[in-house]
Amino acid sequence: MNLYAHGLLDQPIGLLMALVVGLGFGFWLERAGFGSSRKLTAIFYLRDFAVLKVMFSAMATAAVGLQLLAALGYVDLAALFVPPSIVWPQAVGGLLFGLGFVAGGWCPGTAAVGVASGKFDALVFLLGAGLGSIAFAGVQPQLGGFLQAGACAVGALPEQLGVSGMNGALALLAVALVSFVVAGKVETWAQRRSA
Repeated sequence: MNLYAHGLLDQPIGLLMALVVGLGFGFWLERAGFGSSRKLTAIFYLRDFAVLKVMFSAMATAAVGLQLLAALGYVDLAALFVPPSIVWPQAVGGLLFGLGFVAGGWCPGTAAVGVASGKFDALVFLLGAGLGSIAFAGVQPQLGGFLQAGACAVGALPEQLGVSGMNGALALLAVALVSFVVAGKVETWAQRRSA
């Protein structure tokens, strides 16, 4: 059973579900401490890997959950949109995003949580991100071929690697678990050094 094909995600119920999921996600981000730019940027100083743990947990849960829902017939994976990989503009965009994250202390989603928590710096960050988006829209026509530099075939990573979706999801889960252990050791090392 495909939820969208059966009209269970059509408007307005789809918009209502998106609002509920968005509010829930924001609530749990705030509960995880992501309404604080200091908590968010601590990962760059190797003091607190909560960002890695929460976001990696979300990705692994979504990957495994989607595969299970697909196996049960509730989700048609072929109907999901997978954005194309375009290596060079995405690498430059990721670098700019990371620099903005370090400099501003927020990413767009957590900045929205910060605004909801009454953080003025989060509001300034969101305004800056909006102005940056408008500026990008203005220069986009001049970027020409760069926006397609390094374009890859469309498809999810497991498909690109020639493995099943479930094996890809389980591999992502394994990488996440190993990352949690390594992050814990790095946090302990950083705490000892600062003591």
